[in-house]
This record gives sequence, C-alpha cells and structure tokens, in this order.
Amino acid sequence: MKIRLFAGTLFLLVVLVAVAWQAARQPRPVALTPTISGKEEYCLTCHADLPEISASHPVESFGCVLCHGGERLALDADLAHSTMRGGSNPSDLAVAGLSCGGSDCHSGSPELQRDHVGRVLTSIQTTYAGAIASLRFSFGAQDSLAARQAIAPVQALHPPAGNQDQRPQYLEAFDPAAESNPFLQSFGENCLNCHLRAEALPGNEYARFTGCAACHPPTAGSDLSEPDRQPVHQLTTAIPYTQCNACHNRGNYDLRTMSFVPRPDAPADRLHDYYQPITQFTRCEYELDCLDCHTRTEAMGDGYLYNDQQEQQYVQCKTCHGTLTEPPLTRTIRNEADLALRLAYLNPDVPLQIGDTIVVTDKGEPMWNLRQLTDGSFEMVTKVTHVRYPLPLVQGSACTQKPEEQESRYCHACHAVER
Repeated sequence: MKIRLFAGTLFLLVVLVAVAWQAARQPRPVALTPTISGKEEYCLTCHADLPEISASHPVESFGCVLCHGGERLALDADLAHSTMRGGSNPSDLAVAGLSCGGSDCHSGSPELQRDHVGRVLTSIQTTYAGAIASLRFSFGAQDSLAARQAIAPVQALHPPAGNQDQRPQYLEAFDPAAESNPFLQSFGENCLNCHLRAEALPGNEYARFTGCAACHPPTAGSDLSEPDRQPVHQLTTAIPYTQCNACHNRGNYDLRTMSFVPRPDAPADRLHDYYQPITQFTRCEYELDCLDCHTRTEAMGDGYLYNDQQEQQYVQCKTCHGTLTEPPLTRTIRNEADLALRLAYLNPDVPLQIGDTIVVTDKGEPMWNLRQLTDGSFEMVTKVTHVRYPLPLVQGSACTQKPEEQESRYCHACHAVER
C-alpha cells in the first residue's frame, strides 16, 4: 500500500515538474490592444523586433491580427499561425479583401480614393485580359480583340460610360484546359507568370510576391532566398523601377514556342537595366522611376475593365511637358482633404502644402510630385531618389512637333537616347 502511495506521489510530482518546466519554457505574454479592434493580442511576444509596416499603419492602431489573421491569444507558434490569411503574405489577392479591405481601409469610399482592392482586381496588371484576348484572337478562338476573359472572373466597379464605350463590364475566367488549340494550352502553361495573382519565376531578377506586395515592399529586385536579402516587414509607396522590372523588363515570350525567353544581355548599369535593348526611350525616362510618370490608377486600375494595356495607359510626355500651345494642366491645393496632400504624406520627401499648384492628368488625377514654382516654372521631385529636376515645357521651345502628333512616340523621334 505504501509502495503504491509512494509511486502515485512520485508520479504526481513528476507531472507537476513537467508542467512547471513546460510553463517556464513559454514566453511571458506581451499584450497589445490595438485601438481599431479593441481586442487584446499576443503577437508581439515573438514579433516585437519587426519594423513598423508603414507610417500609415502604426501597430498601436492596427495590431497584427487585423491584417494577418491568426490566433491572437496563442503563444504556441504553430497554433498562432494556423489561421493566418495568405500565409506570410496577407495581401495576396485571394485574401486581400479581408486583410487589406474594409470600409475604413482599402475597400472604402471611391470618392475618397480608398477602393484600392476593388480597383486592383480590375487592373490589366491583374486580369491579363489584353494578352489573353490577343492570343485567342490570333488562334481563332474569338472573333475580335475585345477582352472576354481574365485570369479570374471579375466584374467592373464602374459600368462602361455610354453606348460608344467598348470597355467590358464582366470578364469570365480563362481556362487553358478548355481551349482546343494546343498553342493556347501552352500559353496557359508557360506564359502566365507576370500577372498579380502569379507566383514569381525563380531568380533574383524576378523576385516579388503576389497581390499588393508584388509592388509595395522595399526589397525590390532582392533575391528572397539570400540570407542578407530577406524580405522585411515593410511596405512603401516609393516603388523603384527594379520592382516594376520584375515583370516588365526581364524577357519576352516566344509566340512560336509559347515559352518565356529571358533577355540576353546582363545590364551593369541603370541605363541598360531600365529598358530592354530594343526599346526606344528618352533620357528622362531612365533617370526617373516608373511611378514618377505613371499614375496610381494606370498601375492599380480605376474600377473600369480594359481590353488591353494600351487602352488603360494614358500618361504621355505632354502630361508633364505640355504642348506647343498649352502648358500642362494644373490645379491649386485648397484644403487639407485634398488627395494630393494625402499621397504626399506617404512620401514626406516630396514637400507639398495648401496653396501649391500641381500638375494633373487630363483625367484630373494629381501628379503630386510636379509643382509649379512661384516664378511660373515647374519642378519635379522624384518619389524614390528624391532628386529635384526642372521640368522643361514644350511651349516656348524650339520644338517642331506637329499639333496633331502629340503622343509620346512622336517625342521619341527626336529625343530618343542612343545606347
């Protein structure tokens, strides 16, 4: 009897010691109660060393769970991460509506330009509709170049503007397996690597994530497998050209074999890296970054569906430089609610304040890094490198461009760089 009692007591003691040892191994909870959710979470117990995701997403307000998901009170890593959205990337388009969306965030009011998630889903960068339509038309699968299919089914946020507007209202999902032509099947297998839903091709020059994080991390052009080039917990609106190049400038597709062919050269400087060897461009283009000229609605979508990239893109040389008879379009910032001020806040190296006159596109979108100075001249502050450039105008210059030939391709005829 005594032996059994001793054995039972010893067993209980061992259990208590094991429980105490296991409890001692658990980290002491570091609690955070974000002001937006008002719900306590323990994520900072392990992730206190992560940098702030961005100035507009302070952890005290957003916390971690609001964007990433996960079990907010779990201290075991596997359990805490078991219900995270999108794995390590909550901005993947499969979950971005939950992670980045919400009426107060990036699925908010179109009038306040907060409907980012919905607009991105309609962007040609996401739909790939132009490439799909072009190939299906070329191989007889459809009778025109009008877009009918996209990478995933999508409805336009805005209906086409009248009977003459040929933009689609809805795109069905492209299914390569349903195509009878073997070239279209090969296209589906080999040539769908650069839309925002696709995983990146292997290699440093293609390194990127999916969804919003395909563009917005500051690890542009980094080999995500190298220990010293690991992605960081940050997002930025100062997106360098190398991030755009991960899709736009690393090679071409061979339509005879329906395969991707990397560019043959190994560029060693910005002049040769910015564009492929066959591309014609002007000096200002390779000294700037893509987002210095191309606007947020060009890149991210404006809620309309488009048949191809050319139809969606609208910024031309004249947007910034004007024409022989007119300076660029401008407007003056009148109040603190101006979208231009909100955009400049995200990139504080571009000074902007009430009373400043900025360039706008012909759609009224602010080119908030292009200001008119007090002497009437114009200045650009680049969004990534923060270099100040005087902005020369065509008006009053010796330009001989014909008034009816105002597209950028005509400017390139005289101003193209020789490499």
